[in-house]
Amino acid sequence: MKALHKNIYRLSKVFLLLPVVAGLGRATSWGLPIKLNFTGVHCEHVIPLSELGSGLPTDWTPYEYLVLEFRASSSQRFDLGLKTDTGNLLHRIGPFPNVWVRASIPLRYYRKAPGAAYDMAATYNQPRNSYWINIHSGKFGPTTNVQGLVIRMDYPVGNPSLEIRSVRLAKEDPGDDILEKKPIVDEFGQYIHVDWPGKAKSLAALKNQWAQEEEHLRSILPTNRCPYGGFLGTTANATGFFRVEKINGRWWFICPDGHLFFSVGVNGVRPSSPTRVEGRMDYFEKLPPNLEADSPGRGGQMKSFYTWNVYRRFGVDWQAKWAELNTLRLQAWRFNTMHNWGIPSPGEPNAKVPRAAMLRAWQLGKSIMGMPDVYADDFEARVDSIVAQQLAPFKDDPWMIGYFIGNEPPWPGQESRFCEEVLAGPPTKMQTRLKEFLANGDTPARRKQFVIETFNRYLQVICAATKKYAPNHLNLGIRFGGIPHEEVLREAQIFDVVSINIYSYAPSRKALDRIYSITQRPILIGEFHIGAFERGMAPGLVQAMNQHERGVAYRYYVEQAAAHPAVLGTHWFQWIDQPATGRFDGENYNIGFIDVTDRPYQELVQAAIITHDRIYKVHAGEIPPFDTLPRASEAGHAAE
Repeated sequence: MKALHKNIYRLSKVFLLLPVVAGLGRATSWGLPIKLNFTGVHCEHVIPLSELGSGLPTDWTPYEYLVLEFRASSSQRFDLGLKTDTGNLLHRIGPFPNVWVRASIPLRYYRKAPGAAYDMAATYNQPRNSYWINIHSGKFGPTTNVQGLVIRMDYPVGNPSLEIRSVRLAKEDPGDDILEKKPIVDEFGQYIHVDWPGKAKSLAALKNQWAQEEEHLRSILPTNRCPYGGFLGTTANATGFFRVEKINGRWWFICPDGHLFFSVGVNGVRPSSPTRVEGRMDYFEKLPPNLEADSPGRGGQMKSFYTWNVYRRFGVDWQAKWAELNTLRLQAWRFNTMHNWGIPSPGEPNAKVPRAAMLRAWQLGKSIMGMPDVYADDFEARVDSIVAQQLAPFKDDPWMIGYFIGNEPPWPGQESRFCEEVLAGPPTKMQTRLKEFLANGDTPARRKQFVIETFNRYLQVICAATKKYAPNHLNLGIRFGGIPHEEVLREAQIFDVVSINIYSYAPSRKALDRIYSITQRPILIGEFHIGAFERGMAPGLVQAMNQHERGVAYRYYVEQAAAHPAVLGTHWFQWIDQPATGRFDGENYNIGFIDVTDRPYQELVQAAIITHDRIYKVHAGEIPPFDTLPRASEAGHAAE
């Protein structure tokens, strides 16, 4: 997934709010156990170290773990920080609600930045058994003078609380666990200790709802779209493949039949949403049987409750029937693009849906922060071979819009760190080049220049191979995780389309203007989402108050983006909810159009249909975009 962006929850540098502790009747003395309540827009509690238990030292250097026992009333994420003399070191915690857990938090997450990985999610998401932590949301520093804990929640909904009954330090990992109320996930993959309207109680009730959905979908298919999803009644030069064109000052995709096409897409349209079960078997009421979607993943043995529910819906022919149903869903809901992770090959049942795919594999060797050794003797030959192999099935496929050549590289803005990683690593051609380059001066500016030149070579080689083997398809660029700095954007001029993942309530008009002024290329938003927390899952990177407000947020984001002349598509992340117990890296977001029981979120679907029916006129400038801000909580509307 996915990009993790600092601009979603802005962290204050100075914390002044004094806490009021529910049930204790005093604000200046704590003592354990404690219960914190969260209200307002940004709610923060600072707990002095002296009140957290006898014997806790201020110097935590000899220790490796902060061990807490806590119970959260909500799955809303909160920031857990250390108050030190160098500032507050805050990182984001994703709790399992309404159960007591032991969370053994590695203190290395607070002391120094994580090791470099191939993309932003792999760098910053850290799964644990009874919670997960994202370490992109704060700074790092020494733990030599810890003065207390800082606990903060943005946009709390429904007056959530956090109870803490134990705080201690450990030199060895005591392990994470759920301390009561096991299991926490039922046979359908739903979180047990939260209830909501429509929660599945039986397979018979599910089957009845599944049958009703299929009948409804066929009755709402649009009549004003061509087979590719382009707008009937519009014309441009038809080439038999997708291309881009600027018409009357506005950028459009042009479909193979020559119709104007605004890409409203979804990431991850696939019949699988696995969670790690290894080491957590007692968290689950009943595990699914072995199916094709089960695999030994990055976090150990994985199981997909979603896949098992699809199997129970369709039987042994579940894969073909699932593909048929979801093609119908996409068409009925006016989506016209499948984006990454689940892209079918020509001839598969759902192959006749326009799609955009990720090219991979030239980073399989030793890469640093997503950058391979582009100076290696075999780099060009290896790229040529890998690109040829990946593109061969789609060479003459008119349904393929184009390809992405990278995903959320973590190095933009961290060029000096990138160079440090290269210099500290084993001998490589890239290391030799860097040493030669820095011999003429080692400054941050020189390091940045080297990385940009390296990035340029990376792009030249990969883009040349892509053009060689896919002359009929578009180069959709690198899906940047947020808006990179100007030097990186200048290099993006080599692409046909600039793709950027922007997680916010709407992309900034000023930011879009800047991207376009530098690149002079049309813009595709590769990822965005808005989630809620009502079903035991976290709300994702951007929060709405409830399912209704998710629909409001979808309309606001997509129409505000489409109103920009350079934007020619928005792609939601993702089709299916993440598992309640987290995917491979711990993320457990309520961000799907479909839940784990294979039922749509109707509030979100209906909002999407309304916006998709308006999208041509919005992008053409004929009508204004939807302008109602979504509510993030009872405290008010979301603010950028």
